[in-house]
Amino acid sequence: MCGIVGLFLKDPTLEPELGRLTAGMLATLSDRGPDSAGFAVYGEGKSGETKLTLRGTSAAAIKETAEGIGRAFSDANIMLYDTHAVVAVEDRSVPRLDEWIAREAPNTEIVGRGNRMALFKEVGRPEKVAERFGLATMHGTHAIGHTRMATESAVTTDGAHPYSTGSDQCLVHNGSLSNHNNLRRVLAREGFKFETENDTEVAAGYLSWRMREGLSLGDALKVGLDDLDGFYTFVVGTENGFGVLRDGIACKPAIMAETDRYVAFGSEYRALAGLPGIETARVWEPEPATVYFWER
Repeated sequence: MCGIVGLFLKDPTLEPELGRLTAGMLATLSDRGPDSAGFAVYGEGKSGETKLTLRGTSAAAIKETAEGIGRAFSDANIMLYDTHAVVAVEDRSVPRLDEWIAREAPNTEIVGRGNRMALFKEVGRPEKVAERFGLATMHGTHAIGHTRMATESAVTTDGAHPYSTGSDQCLVHNGSLSNHNNLRRVLAREGFKFETENDTEVAAGYLSWRMREGLSLGDALKVGLDDLDGFYTFVVGTENGFGVLRDGIACKPAIMAETDRYVAFGSEYRALAGLPGIETARVWEPEPATVYFWER
């Protein structure tokens, strides 16, 4: 089942509304995935700085970790969001921060990193998850989100989407990959480490691998049509872009809308119905085995 949403803004005047609009889209698809939810927001970035999104075992635990980082790193700028914290440090401090977390806070997970991306996910109904993290107040250029119905694994935060395996890259997925265990072994030999058994994390790692080899996101998705076996719809975020791909059968529902102000994706049209100007948007079903990509 599951639900996917994505919103890519062409019009900078809509950026203060990104979080509110994305929250409404997620809430609309709650009945497609009531078990857990997650989203990634691409906000402002600062040259020479990296943001790490950290997830703790509780709000109290992440607060304690954040206070320790604040004492250890004078350049750290920290924002707390319930069980998550977004920690921005100078690029030169990132290796030392990674070592500090592994040593001083081993139960804290790094769920995403990059210049602009912040990533949040938890167990619970999507509208409640969005409320816990304050999604409606977040600004940015684009966002992707996921509502999960756990049909093949336990209901855990580790199983929630998005997954990120590269800087400013993340992916949400509706469907199932049949060859993810083989791909996991290939990617492990290439140096990728996986935190879960979820096939979506493997798909995210695959795209990061191809992009590390020099391919653009669009080209990585095209190559993936030959390497990724199964049925799937992917929505992918990068620092500057937003991409969509369905497998060759396209059995999972998908709908898109585009105006001169935005491009939007939803598993169902009703997720798009509250967007401004939707009544005059170009609305279509993305074609099978076709890469769609926008960048600014």
